[in-house]
Amino acid sequence: MTASGAPRRPAPHQPQVRAVRLGPRSLAALYLVSVIGVAGFGWPLFADPASQVGTHAQDAPWLFAGLLVLLVAVVAATISESGLGPKAVAMLGVLAATGAALRPIGAGTAGIEPMFFLMVLSGRVLGPGFGFVLGSVTMFSSALLTGGVGPWMPFQMLAMGWFTMGAGLLPGPDRLRGRAELSLLAVYGFLAAFAYGTVMNLEGWPFMNALASNVAFDPHAGVPANLARFLAYCVATSLGWDLGRAVVTVVLTLTLGAPLLRALRRATRRAAFETPVTFDPR
Repeated sequence: MTASGAPRRPAPHQPQVRAVRLGPRSLAALYLVSVIGVAGFGWPLFADPASQVGTHAQDAPWLFAGLLVLLVAVVAATISESGLGPKAVAMLGVLAATGAALRPIGAGTAGIEPMFFLMVLSGRVLGPGFGFVLGSVTMFSSALLTGGVGPWMPFQMLAMGWFTMGAGLLPGPDRLRGRAELSLLAVYGFLAAFAYGTVMNLEGWPFMNALASNVAFDPHAGVPANLARFLAYCVATSLGWDLGRAVVTVVLTLTLGAPLLRALRRATRRAAFETPVTFDPR
């Protein structure tokens, strides 16, 4: 009852926001870009020891060009299969710009990288297809913003794309809410932060064999021996940085995750995600 005695009307039902699902073409494009990415990261381990392999300086431009084409393919396939409109693409650009602006905050400080928690929450709301594109575009934008352009950039784009896509693949996107969802995202962010650092270590480690160390890449050793060296290299060089990134991601997810998830879902609802496009007759 209201103050005037009239019965209170029930609040209008808000439609449940669903993550953008993968269609056959989106899935094929993501599979292709992931296969190319895995080959780009791992081929030095299987290269002929006599080959003239020095750095990623020769293959990185080709990987970057192919990655851009495949990113456009993922976006086009996702839009055509889900009915996304220009508002959804604009939201993707806003999130990418926000993530790029957050990245320099922790520059030079071990583990303070707030952009990772934003990628986790955005991937959860946007789904794996748009999540992959968001992670890659965010890393590209931040590289231009910070001057971090080099042979490592396409590998950072791939790794961040996988990081964000993984959040979109987590279970219960339509049902899980509240503390349970935040706990799931925090656990994922913690583990994925280590995975991101490990994958990026693999980008440069094979080309550090000039160092006289038992953790350096040995082109004449087998894959199991080199993987043991690589694990020791990660523990010795990046464990502290990855731990800081993981802890910051967990803390920000648990403290700021709930309101940010609500804001992202409200924005996606207004952007009419997964709403078919119709045209009124004249």
